[in-house]
Amino acid sequence: MTDEPLAQTERPRSTKSGRLLIIALVALLGTVIAYHGIYDAHRASALRSGAAAPPFKLARYGGGTVSLDELRGKVVMMDFWATWCPPCVAEMPALTKLAREYEPKGLVFLAVSEDDHETAPAQVGVFVAQRVPDLGRSVVFADGPTVESYGVESLPTLFLIGRDGRILESYSGYASESVLRRRIESALSK
Repeated sequence: MTDEPLAQTERPRSTKSGRLLIIALVALLGTVIAYHGIYDAHRASALRSGAAAPPFKLARYGGGTVSLDELRGKVVMMDFWATWCPPCVAEMPALTKLAREYEPKGLVFLAVSEDDHETAPAQVGVFVAQRVPDLGRSVVFADGPTVESYGVESLPTLFLIGRDGRILESYSGYASESVLRRRIESALSK
């Protein structure tokens, strides 16, 4: 008989402990979801149209650096890409062509390579030599802080930055030459 009352008193405790554990897990999950939502909303709001573009200073392919401050007064087409990314490779000839066409009107094209830091110069060198020879003068190498401050999560991701250093628009994914042309012309007209 002693075992029976003990079993009856333990049963409610284990049920109560189970409920507390479930409540704690739900609360923890809710906190994690809320944190990520706030973090993502903050990052997204920081790069909305009209927001100041995050500053950067990136190494150029072939030597030297370029910073956002140096480009004030020009429209910057900043494309995050990699040599291993099929949509990036597909749109790069159009980006390069349009960049050269609109350069006299105040457009600067930065092809921000996200290839592996250690091998990027060699990978980009082969890509430029074999696929898009005119790209070399536009290539810069991404660094962690720049990728993070621009919130780049997929490739390609393109930002158009106005003459005043503010984000005009951004988008991810492959874009055709005609779509790119419209976006560039719109950016240059502002």
